[in-house]
Amino acid sequence: MNDSKFLETATFAGGCFWCTEAVFLSLTGVQSVTSGYIGGTVENPTYEAVCKGTTGHAEAVQIVFDPNKVHFVDLLVVFFATHDPTTLNRQGADVGTQYRSEVFYENDDQKKITLDYINFLKENETFANPIITAVNKVSKFYEAEKYHSNYYNNNKEQSYCQYVITPKMDKLKKHFADKMIG
Repeated sequence: MNDSKFLETATFAGGCFWCTEAVFLSLTGVQSVTSGYIGGTVENPTYEAVCKGTTGHAEAVQIVFDPNKVHFVDLLVVFFATHDPTTLNRQGADVGTQYRSEVFYENDDQKKITLDYINFLKENETFANPIITAVNKVSKFYEAEKYHSNYYNNNKEQSYCQYVITPKMDKLKKHFADKMIG
């Protein structure tokens, strides 16, 4: 039984939302993942406008999860393991402010957990370069156009999916099999 009053939300920007969505959809305890735009100044942004880099929005995902099955910190672990939090406005070949690394916290607990986890990564020198992931309070989230929904699962044969998303999914399976569905 899923009782929505016990569900929580997490919002992450970690590059292309097709990649981020696919990663989180495969985790046990995740109820839904919605691709969209956050952190900008334009109301009702479109994919085309966001891609031009003029709206200030990041491509992001909003994750609804059951904290009794997956903890917020588990989502952070997967988030930081499946994108490069050390590159400014870039993930691989995707370049622009819309591809920035950012955590949008819902409450003070998520903010503290996020900052503590980033400090842990820094103290343990997890990455060769400094972490530049921004941490900000969640703002208005705009759902992306419907064709972006479940993009990877609907387009696995597309070259971007094969060369960019499939390797992320393989990495996820290798390191986080115990947290995945199935």
